Amino acid sequence: MNVVGLGQCALDHTFIVDSFPNPDTKKEVIDWQISGGGPVATAMVSLARLGVQCSFYGITGDDEAGDKIRRSLETEGVDASGLITRPDSFSQTAFIAVEQLTGKRTIFWKRPSAPPLKPDELPDSFLDNADFLLVDGLMAEVTAWAVKKAGAKNIPVMIDAGRVREGTIELARQCDYVVCSEEFAREFAANPNGFDPERALVTMKAFCAKATTITLGVKGSVTISDDAIFRTPAFSVKAVDSTGAGDVFHGGYIYGLLQGWGLKEVVRFASAFAALKCRKPGGRAGIPGLDEVQAFLARHDR
Repeated sequence: MNVVGLGQCALDHTFIVDSFPNPDTKKEVIDWQISGGGPVATAMVSLARLGVQCSFYGITGDDEAGDKIRRSLETEGVDASGLITRPDSFSQTAFIAVEQLTGKRTIFWKRPSAPPLKPDELPDSFLDNADFLLVDGLMAEVTAWAVKKAGAKNIPVMIDAGRVREGTIELARQCDYVVCSEEFAREFAANPNGFDPERALVTMKAFCAKATTITLGVKGSVTISDDAIFRTPAFSVKAVDSTGAGDVFHGGYIYGLLQGWGLKEVVRFASAFAALKCRKPGGRAGIPGLDEVQAFLARHDR
């Protein structure tokens, strides 16, 4: 199995505090983690921990953060040869404050200063031997080009849709699987009478995807395939930090699809995979291996 990821990467500074401070005060942190981040990059790491061969394409600056982002992928066995370093520029970074008792987060982030990846910077061979392509749509031009190339090669594509941005809807219509956040679904449905996930899914049938899933945090997820809608509850774990849980969910979802599982089993596996990640601070430290996910699911089958 070989999965290609195209999209965002970042360096995350995640710190735990007992409570969020008032303005103009000081607060000692309980724990501080520095790790690679970004939706597609973290999904590639999660797939690598499940034993899947992965490649990542994106951009960093030529700063210290960029070096750490690259190493965070390479040490996990992700092929980062498609990660281009832009000279005289800064990489995307984030500072994530997590309240210990509630698990609530406040994220401060800065986008990269470098221009996005361009289609002519992708090698002709970037989809050779690929079984799946994951995109986030944040680099619109190159993503649209890559999705078109994947379609010509009959390679399935998933979009991680975090928000409705320019070009996102058009891109989603070209993808085989749409797995989106509640925020994206709310923006897309734009129902003045309130948000109903199942009703939002019905409107998303216009994407013509094989399946569309809305992730709802602790409320689990809801999925539509053809005209069938089903809900998948979230697993209960002692959660420390939910950073990266959605990214890990995408990785688990792709893994299940590559195994040829039924869609309900795919989403259940992704849900367990994401829940287990939340037991440790940071977006990647808690990502489990396959044996641990399978054992967790076996215990919950009883």
